Amino acid sequence: QVQLVESGGGLVQAGGSLRLSCAVSGRTYRNGYMGWFRQAPGKERMFVAAIGWSFGSTAYADSVKGRFTISRDNAKNTVYLQMNSLKPEDTAVYYCAAVASGSIYYVGSYNYWGQGTQVTVSS
Repeated sequence: QVQLVESGGGLVQAGGSLRLSCAVSGRTYRNGYMGWFRQAPGKERMFVAAIGWSFGSTAYADSVKGRFTISRDNAKNTVYLQMNSLKPEDTAVYYCAAVASGSIYYVGSYNYWGQGTQVTVSS
């Protein structure tokens, strides 16, 4: 089993920054990826970013490229999402997830999910 616990969400003004953390415990998929997704009210859960545990390779949704940065601390078993230049459209519940294999962009590829953390960006 893998347990994921997100933290760091909150209310911020447009243009501000937040850093989300995802603490991972239990079995870790060292050959797999960790991802961040977000879900706005009434919308589907969407891919935001992903990072590989082993080599640190990253991928981003076009909507966040240049503004968000995903990173990981293998020693702490923690994944981060640094979010800068936040916009009101970034408002959503943000989830971290763990995947062993498959497409990192696809919700169904992820085996484990955190409980989510709310990010609200005011205009």
